[in-house]
Amino acid sequence: MELLLWRHAEALDGIDDLQRPLSPKGLQQASKMAAWLGRHGPGGLRLLVSPAARTLETAKAFRQKMEVSKFLAPGCQVQELVTLCHWPLGPAPVLLVGHQPSLGLLASLLLTGQPMPWAIKKGALWWLSSRTRAGEQQCVIRTVLAPELL
Repeated sequence: MELLLWRHAEALDGIDDLQRPLSPKGLQQASKMAAWLGRHGPGGLRLLVSPAARTLETAKAFRQKMEVSKFLAPGCQVQELVTLCHWPLGPAPVLLVGHQPSLGLLASLLLTGQPMPWAIKKGALWWLSSRTRAGEQQCVIRTVLAPELL
């Protein structure tokens, strides 16, 4: 299975957390990462997005049909994310567009077996794969990209 974790791009500060739009820098970050995903990402991606405005704008740059999921909202539980994406044996590659600390906790859980407070930068993408080797289920890091490196 292929699982891509994309943290929303930089957003403006605001009173209502769910309504904060992307900043001009965030729009650039989202555009750069979306272009990279279009060239290098796996085909047939299932795009799941938090209902927050900043994640919706980030995902919109990718120009693909998206599913909004309350399970990706700020403060979501890591185990809900594992269930949502059907890790490690989901039938299709999944792209989650969400928030910290949930995405960092998910990455650490899948890679180490323990949820730890790993930081994923704004606008960054982590691409993980599951595989079985010698009868053992493994999680492999395919790539980690920050938008300023594109």
